[in-house]
Amino acid sequence: MILGIESSCDESALALLDRSKGIVGEWISSQVSLHAEYGGVVPELASREHLKNFAPLLRELRKQSSFAEIDEIVVTAGPGLAGCLAMGIAVANALSTSLGVPVYAVNHLRAHAQSVFIDRHSDRPSEFESELERMLPHLSLIVSGGNTLLACIGKDRTIKLIGETIDDAAGEALDKGAKLLGLGYPGGPKLEAVAKSGNPKKYEFPRALMQKANFDFSFSGLKTSLRYLLEGISGSDLDQRLPDICSSYQEAVVDALIRKTAKALGDSDYLSVGLSGGVSNNRSLRQRFQNMAKRLNVTPLLARKEHTGDNAGMIAFSRIFEDPGNADTKIDIVPGARITQRF
Repeated sequence: MILGIESSCDESALALLDRSKGIVGEWISSQVSLHAEYGGVVPELASREHLKNFAPLLRELRKQSSFAEIDEIVVTAGPGLAGCLAMGIAVANALSTSLGVPVYAVNHLRAHAQSVFIDRHSDRPSEFESELERMLPHLSLIVSGGNTLLACIGKDRTIKLIGETIDDAAGEALDKGAKLLGLGYPGGPKLEAVAKSGNPKKYEFPRALMQKANFDFSFSGLKTSLRYLLEGISGSDLDQRLPDICSSYQEAVVDALIRKTAKALGDSDYLSVGLSGGVSNNRSLRQRFQNMAKRLNVTPLLARKEHTGDNAGMIAFSRIFEDPGNADTKIDIVPGARITQRF
């Protein structure tokens, strides 16, 4: 039994994964309501909340499984907020010492890329290795509040970064756009809710770097374009136009992500393409992503809703997907880790 521990930002999470059965339990405590009044995550508050949240989560875990069943622990070491990462690692090291089991460090971004394969393992654990062979090489699109990138998972399961945002992440652009529109926090989901009744073609927002030969993204100009648009709209007029503005703004983000991903798929012989990260829960993005994969005759793999955001299930599963290296009781945090970095 593998225990996964996640605390890179504002989610305290635990998961148990049985190698022969898949994930058998997941527990998570979110801090969204706490940070809402500040309009974003406050690192000091987030790390303090982790300190409060892990003990109750561990008590919930013990109701379903005995600690004696755990024979390995894996924990997020980066990237993420330094104080938050340190809390998760402290829990992992304490449990490792208490239970006498090894603890491994996991790269949060690599776990996101691998999360789209969790269901394949849970459905047929004994056949997972052979099925995985039919899906690699794999193109991964990770879209979250802090990261937007394209990476290749090769036949040997090595990960190569092929494109990333040069400024704002897609989730950050959605959150900042929602803030400019006065929609509150968390911005992305609120903007998506308003966008449902709008016309995505009403306003033309920029799609940066579309003519460039690389697979990089840029979203900072999108936010600036929205600000300029809002300068010419009065408060009462904004209420009427809001659904169309939200829909058009969201469409610009989704369109840029899909077009760059399609371009990357055409550059190599990928057998599958995955969508993961917190923003991957956006319905418009998921639908466009599936349509793109069908059009290009590539198998689409989408992370389940509970594995799109920060979660411990993907952290535990990373131990199945790749060898994380040597166990260590002195794990260091790596707040700025890249997806190519293994600990």
